[in-house]
Amino acid sequence: MTSEKHLPPLSNAETSAFCSQMAMILRSGISSIEGISILLEDSTDSGETELLQQINQTLLETGRLDQALDATGAFPSYMVQMTRLGEESGQLDNVMNSLALYYEKEASLNQAIKNAVTYPFLMILMMILVILVLLTKVMPVFQQVFRQLGTEMSGLSLAVLNLGMFLNRHTAVCIAVLLLLAFGFLALFKTKGGHNILRSISRSFPGMRTLYQCMAARRFASGMALTLSSGLTPLECLRLSQGLIEDPDFSAQLQQCESAVDEGENLCDTLLNHHIFSGLYAKMASIASRTGVLDEVMEKIAVQYEEDIDTRLSQFLGAIEPTLVIILSVIVGIILLSVMLPLISIMAGL
Repeated sequence: MTSEKHLPPLSNAETSAFCSQMAMILRSGISSIEGISILLEDSTDSGETELLQQINQTLLETGRLDQALDATGAFPSYMVQMTRLGEESGQLDNVMNSLALYYEKEASLNQAIKNAVTYPFLMILMMILVILVLLTKVMPVFQQVFRQLGTEMSGLSLAVLNLGMFLNRHTAVCIAVLLLLAFGFLALFKTKGGHNILRSISRSFPGMRTLYQCMAARRFASGMALTLSSGLTPLECLRLSQGLIEDPDFSAQLQQCESAVDEGENLCDTLLNHHIFSGLYAKMASIASRTGVLDEVMEKIAVQYEEDIDTRLSQFLGAIEPTLVIILSVIVGIILLSVMLPLISIMAGL
């Protein structure tokens, strides 16, 4: 087999679109090889064409779609494993459709998180700019006023003025520091290591730990719904779904669940005992297990968690805006009062 280079990983939205197209093709009675050829003929983007060409080449050599997807390095391992199961069970069209829905929800969740983080970041940037203008442009004006009145600034007002003068004298250094900070923030948002650092920092804020647990539980429930509907055993479902979890605490709980199920314990009892879901959701899963509709209930649990995450993100945004405004108002107020109060005292003594 020809060795292929790994391509850049696809986003959740791109992965969802690919799965949706493959599901439609397979349901039309067209084989995977023919379907990839059709997509390749219709492709106009160079990156997409390269990806489809590599898939097509490996698919012609092996006849296995999962191996073709894995060879590109562009698709998540979870999708590759589910594709393999779909081919072996003869339900590849259903698996592709379920994967399309799953990654569509993942894309929506990631976009919601980006929106929740971007707004506070812009607010903080505006705060820094306002404070810099006050220190470097407004404070020297007050210094001239004090000198015209025959006095000099002292105390806090002098400290604020000296800070502004320092920033004026070292403008290039300040700009370099700000650029470094901006690149640092981008690295935090764009890299996996940065995501881990952000996750560790944000866990110290009230409510964020609960939000991460909800996000992990939603991904787990969605993965379980997909794997259970594919006819896998509970242990196989646990192992596959665990690969979707990024939260270390939640992942450790799932490892304990996997060991318990491997020893013969009931899946839903294990999830309840290890507090994977909240009380209501755990009871829903337990009842569904006895009635044989666990995959459907898992999907409902995932939807409920998704709504809960949206609510919590909205509450976070609602709380962060007035908090940042208050912080900005306090800082600006301190700067202005540091010069206004002495000025008022001087004017009153004239």
